[in-house]
Amino acid sequence: MTLRRIPYILLAPGMVLLILFLVLPLVSIIFPTFFEGGGFTFANYVSFFMDEYNFSIFWRTLKISLIATLFCALLGVPTAYYIAQSPKKWRGLLMSITLFPLLTNSVVRSFAWITILGQSGIINTTLIKLGLISKPLTLLYTEFSIIIGSVYLFLPLMVITLVGIFENIDTDIMEAAETLGANRLIAFMKVILPLSVPGIIVGSILVFTGSMTAYTTPQLLGGNRNIMLATFLYQNATALGNWQGASVIALIMIVATIVVMKFFDWIAKRMDKRGEASA
Repeated sequence: MTLRRIPYILLAPGMVLLILFLVLPLVSIIFPTFFEGGGFTFANYVSFFMDEYNFSIFWRTLKISLIATLFCALLGVPTAYYIAQSPKKWRGLLMSITLFPLLTNSVVRSFAWITILGQSGIINTTLIKLGLISKPLTLLYTEFSIIIGSVYLFLPLMVITLVGIFENIDTDIMEAAETLGANRLIAFMKVILPLSVPGIIVGSILVFTGSMTAYTTPQLLGGNRNIMLATFLYQNATALGNWQGASVIALIMIVATIVVMKFFDWIAKRMDKRGEASA
């Protein structure tokens, strides 16, 4: 036995488990959707996108996932940079606070937002007492509430990913930029931020994938008027017993996620080329 074969032998048990319990069940569910009437066809997928109601659900899911990813990036970058630049004695505490929401069940977190965003919730009650509004705002069971819940749910993933990136960036680079006349904000935007692009891409993929496939948060915060693909899949599989329709939705979610991941990767490569050109 050569040393080159050892990694493959160690990898084999995990690969067998993935094939048996992930790949084969997925193929067995999705494969029949391409065959109807004894021949190969895309009719199930064409009919899905031709249906205005189905397409609205797909577009809502994609839109909310991208918006949640954008907000997580905007909030996660400065937060992660602050944590990475904090003294080591405080860094552990700040990371614990960041990770704390992940230790709470997603159902509990969603119910907390129901209490906050409801018509008798904290936000509406405060605004009414301040005299800013005369009647409660409709914040719950909207796309806005799903975005809020998704950002709260997946922001820690973005922060955790970026903290490690910022910690590995040499602080002397920032000092050199400031020495050359750049203020701290410009130095961060021109020097630190481009170096953190790989972490932003990885964090964005994690957030987008989670938002695209989340079930609990859209179900509890979006209600029946703002159905997303995950809840639509669940309805087809359980309430309607339409397993073929559920399989079609599952593959659409997988393909859409892969396409967006490739798009993020393309952005990262484009930014790398710009960096090489400017250098």
